[in-house]
Amino acid sequence: MYLGLDLGTSGVKAMLIDGDQRVVGVGNGTLDVSRPHPGWSEQDPAWWIKATKDAVASLKQNFAKELAAVKGIGLSGHMHGATLVDSSDEVIRPCILWNDTRSWKEAAELDANPIFRKLTGNIVFPGFTAPKLVWVRNNEPEAFEAVAKVLLPKDYLRLWLSGEHLSEMSDSAGTSWLDTGARKWSDELLDATDLVEGQMPGLVEGTEQAGTLRAELAAEWGMGDKVVIAGGAGDNAASACGMGTVAEGNAFVSLGTSGVLFAANASYLPKPESAVHAFCHALPQTWHQMGVILSASDALNWLSGVTDRGAGDLTTELGNDLKAPGSVTFLPYLSGERTPHNDAQIRGAFMGLGHESGRPAMTQAVLEGVTFAIRDNLEALKSAGTSIQRVTAIGGGSRSRYWLSSIATALGIPVDIPADGDFGAAFGAARLGLIAATGADPVAVCAAPQTAETVEPVSALSDAYAEAYGRYRAFYPALKGM
Repeated sequence: MYLGLDLGTSGVKAMLIDGDQRVVGVGNGTLDVSRPHPGWSEQDPAWWIKATKDAVASLKQNFAKELAAVKGIGLSGHMHGATLVDSSDEVIRPCILWNDTRSWKEAAELDANPIFRKLTGNIVFPGFTAPKLVWVRNNEPEAFEAVAKVLLPKDYLRLWLSGEHLSEMSDSAGTSWLDTGARKWSDELLDATDLVEGQMPGLVEGTEQAGTLRAELAAEWGMGDKVVIAGGAGDNAASACGMGTVAEGNAFVSLGTSGVLFAANASYLPKPESAVHAFCHALPQTWHQMGVILSASDALNWLSGVTDRGAGDLTTELGNDLKAPGSVTFLPYLSGERTPHNDAQIRGAFMGLGHESGRPAMTQAVLEGVTFAIRDNLEALKSAGTSIQRVTAIGGGSRSRYWLSSIATALGIPVDIPADGDFGAAFGAARLGLIAATGADPVAVCAAPQTAETVEPVSALSDAYAEAYGRYRAFYPALKGM
């Protein structure tokens, strides 16, 4: 048996799979986000431990025998979080999360130093880890002076699980301290933020062993000794491992809290000016590119809260057949935006509202706004040298066939729906745990699931969508000018 632990923004998922990669059981633990000031987003790492304990306890209650047979554990987690610990491994302050934008000025200052784009292959985004440490240095100097290690969220879980200060390439590529092409920490980049390599965790590949489960936890969970912990992956690379998006030409679109258009690459293809992320993949000597939008299904969830209607109810009101875009346009910049704008300060807006604009019109505009933001990502990936012929859809938002039809039509490519199953980050993490424990071939293990259905573009609406996308593109500079 193999266990995948996925630390998400809203919860921890624990997934058990067997040696044939069949899902045996799933447990969950819930999390909240603290937003003490506008633009801030934090979590106490102690919450992650509690949520992980809850998720594994649920598995133990229902699958104790299977849990006892676990030989490998893989980790996945939300990226970029600044988790600071002192020389006693005590947490210094709450973790500053991926969608926290307080360090936008610090990010701009670092990005103005050409060495960052040259070595990392990426813009220094406000959500990345390095500018957060500069913010801490500037605003909480006592906390900064106490930092013994800077850990990414899943790697803090690893510290608790194993006692090891280790990370891996895919997650570390989102810090702005990694020489992404060379797959190692950069002394130059660390020095630019008044840090040294000794304050970073050691690095392994995502498929390699990175510690073993502490005896106390193994006993608590009813496991044997020498349970291997894999390097693991950042959440998007872990999802790619779960989806089999590990070889050149494979791609997926994720409609989770944030939105991602992800393409696997056999070589390192940076183009930072496009605002495309060029990161290491979880498999050795592979890389990937992705465009990221900060509010995908989160935008629909926001509308759900405003209207007091469930997200599923909102999309059901639109019916099954795709409609031509209406007069209302939504810009989904509720937390700023990454690809292609790199704008932490921009905020969302509805354009074109009239007396006739009811709830369905607003829902349709929200879905289209996220769709057009993903189209922005496709254009950015094209400019960075990646051609995408089709994508597989994952994430909670992919349950809406209307939304998938909108995406297929806006992007002009088929969208595949995988066969029933959970092939996301927890499954990818479990696969990495299997590889690390057994030495199995990573590419063979990370095979793609069967396609249950393909959503084709609605050709009759292609022109209408192209016109609406053009209108959407024109609104960003107008809104920014305000």
